[in-house]
Parts: sequence; C-alpha cells; structure tokens
Amino acid sequence: MASMASASVAPAGFSYGRPPFSASEKLRRTVVVRAEAINPGIRKTEDKVVDSVVITELNKPLTAYCRCWRSGTFPLCDGSHVKHNKATGDNVGPLLVKKQ
Repeated sequence: MASMASASVAPAGFSYGRPPFSASEKLRRTVVVRAEAINPGIRKTEDKVVDSVVITELNKPLTAYCRCWRSGTFPLCDGSHVKHNKATGDNVGPLLVKKQ
C-alpha cells in the first residue's frame, strides 16, 4: 500500500515553500508615478471641476470626497488635487456632499 505522505511535484517554474532568494537578500521594487491628467475632456473650460450633491439625511453639513485618487485620506478629499492640477494642468476637484 502506498504511503499517504507522498511528495508532491510542483509544475515547472513553480516551487512550494520559501521564495528563491535567501533571507539576507532584500527584494527591491521601484514604483514610478507618472503625473498625467485624469480628466481627459470633462468641462475643461472650468478652472476646477467640482460637483455638489444635496442630501437631507447626513450627519455632517459638508463632506468632500476625492476624485483625483491622490488623497492621503481617500476616499475623503485632503486637497491633494491642488498639487496634481499644478503638475499636470488638469482641473479635477472634489465631490461635495452637502446636507440640505
């Protein structure tokens, strides 16, 4: 009768267990962030595109939501769109949700 603890064979190019580098080696990654406009054509005649929504059942009188994807407090706006707009010539702004 065959043993239940038989060794499994990994497909070519794949291994189980530890990664193929030693613990003393450091894995380095380079992240490149490109400054590109994220608003290709919506209301480009405006300095900054900001929309407001009025809702009666809100706890806060005003909440600003990020639309530039650069906010450190995402999904809330922290004003990062100002730096983004200067760097790219874009005109993106927050979505303002207001209590009626």
